[in-house]
Amino acid sequence: MEFVKVRIFFFLKIFSLILLFTIIFFILNKNVRNHLFPFFNTRCLEYKQKDFSRKLNDRIVDYSAEAKRNGINVCRNYRDLKKRISDGKLVRVKSGNRYTVDRMTFSSPYVTNDSKILLDEIARRFRDKVSQKGLNGARFVVTSMTRETDNVKRLRKNNRNSSENSPHLYGNAFDISYKRINARKWILTNCDKKFLKDALGEVIWQLREEKKCWATYERMQNCFHVVAR
Repeated sequence: MEFVKVRIFFFLKIFSLILLFTIIFFILNKNVRNHLFPFFNTRCLEYKQKDFSRKLNDRIVDYSAEAKRNGINVCRNYRDLKKRISDGKLVRVKSGNRYTVDRMTFSSPYVTNDSKILLDEIARRFRDKVSQKGLNGARFVVTSMTRETDNVKRLRKNNRNSSENSPHLYGNAFDISYKRINARKWILTNCDKKFLKDALGEVIWQLREEKKCWATYERMQNCFHVVAR
């Protein structure tokens, strides 16, 4: 019995030493770590991704009339908003695998059906694009959607750049943060974050070129403002 205990102790000691050396080797050998576990990779990769953000420069005055025709009647308050929802003019947007809906103070998580289709298409193309570079499971944050006139009045007290003729009033506009994007990686480097932003900008630009949306790069608000066509 005593002999068995000694053998067990011996094997446990050998196993512990092997495990210890494996961990040390894993920590010291970055090439092995980065190859086997890319989500641990802290090296700043050069993605060679072009910047399409600056090409997203649509102005509200150029498309507001058409956006108004394509959207809902303006909601004065939450009561009007509920009426548009019950009439099927607006659909709920929920957090999922491809994007997160932020907690909204000056808007509500509802958009027109066409806008929801556009948002889902942006998310699908974006995830497909960045996953090719090893950034799997990417999700962005939607920060603003449909607003009521009461929301706009309150917002303008804090943000003078907000427009009284905002497309958010017509239910076919939403904002996507380019700062708050996550992916399944232990540490996102500055290069990763820049690539995620530029990749999202390119996807939106492509859809803009396909005449499916208008879009604006809003630096002050750290977001892409998108309006379904």
